[in-house]
Amino acid sequence: MHEQRMIELAHALAVAKSRQDVPTALRLFHPDMVLETPAFGTTSRGLTENEKALRRFFASFPDYDVVLRGHASNGDTLVCWGTARLTMTGNRFGVAPNGERAEIPVFIQFTFKDDLIAGERFFFDLATLCARSGVSTDAVRQRLFPALAGGEAA
Repeated sequence: MHEQRMIELAHALAVAKSRQDVPTALRLFHPDMVLETPAFGTTSRGLTENEKALRRFFASFPDYDVVLRGHASNGDTLVCWGTARLTMTGNRFGVAPNGERAEIPVFIQFTFKDDLIAGERFFFDLATLCARSGVSTDAVRQRLFPALAGGEAA
């Protein structure tokens, strides 16, 4: 796939997600789409799981907005970096956030198939998000990774 087309798809997804427009985001995904968010320890496969993951994410971060500032590619994979702005809401993570909007650096690795996005790995620092949202990183980690509670190694 040409680099310009990869950039167009990544930008279109950033716009759709910034509008919390799940139907448009799903149209950009290959049926075998894999979305990984290592900070949350989640992986969603296929369109049905990805729809659920996006709706759950937007319920927790209803004002999510991402701006992609740069990119690099090798012909098969595109990596973009930029800034996400989002406000943690609700109690999905078992904590009471401060309601302030966080601004965090992100980078996203994309793969493609059949002129669609086939993979997205969304990276950010969980500790930074927690600090800017006024919540304990340890409490969030315990909620996300209960097997690691008590200091066990990964």
